[in-house]
Amino acid sequence: MTILILGLIIFLGLHSIRVVAEDWRNATRARVGLNTWRAMYSVISITGLLLIIWGYGVAREVPIVIWTPPPATRHIAALLAVIAFIFIAAAYIPRNGIKAKLHHPMTIGVKTWALAHLIANGTLHDILLFGGFLIWAILLFRASRKRDAALGVRYPAGNGAATALTIVAGVIGAGVFAMWLHLPLIGVRPF
Repeated sequence: MTILILGLIIFLGLHSIRVVAEDWRNATRARVGLNTWRAMYSVISITGLLLIIWGYGVAREVPIVIWTPPPATRHIAALLAVIAFIFIAAAYIPRNGIKAKLHHPMTIGVKTWALAHLIANGTLHDILLFGGFLIWAILLFRASRKRDAALGVRYPAGNGAATALTIVAGVIGAGVFAMWLHLPLIGVRPF
C-alpha cells in the first residue's frame, strides 16, 4: 500500500501545483525554461504514475475489503464511465456545448470516473486510488473556476454538430475501452 500512496502523493501532488503554488510554478518555469519544465514535469508524472500502477497491482494481491458493493453498482459505474468518457472527449473537441457550459470537462470526467469506481469497488486500495483522484479533481475544478473568474476567461459558444460529435466519440471510446482494453490493461473485466 505504501507504493500506491507514494505514487498518489507524487502524481497528484505534482498535478496540484497550479492549485497550491501557481506563483512558484510560474517563477520556476521562467527560471528553467519551458522545455526543461515540461521535461521535469513529465519525468515526475511518469514516475508517480508508474508507482501508482505498481502499488495498485501489489495491493490487489492481498486486498483489504472495507465493504462489499451491491451488484447493481457495476451497472451504475458503467453508465458513469460512459459519461466520464463524454466529458473527457469534450476537453478535446473544439466548440462543443459541453465545454462551453462546464468549462473544465476533463476535470469533471476525472471526478465522474473516480466516483464510478468508488461506488463499484470496496477495497482499501480502490478507496485510496479513486478517492484520492476524486478529492483532487474536486479541488482542481474549484481552483480552475476561481482562476477563470479572476482572469475573466470566456469560453466560446458550442454548436450542435461539435456537441453531437463529442457524445459519439465519448460513447465509442467508452465502448472500446470496456470491451477490449479494460481487461488487458487493468486486469479486470468490467462486465
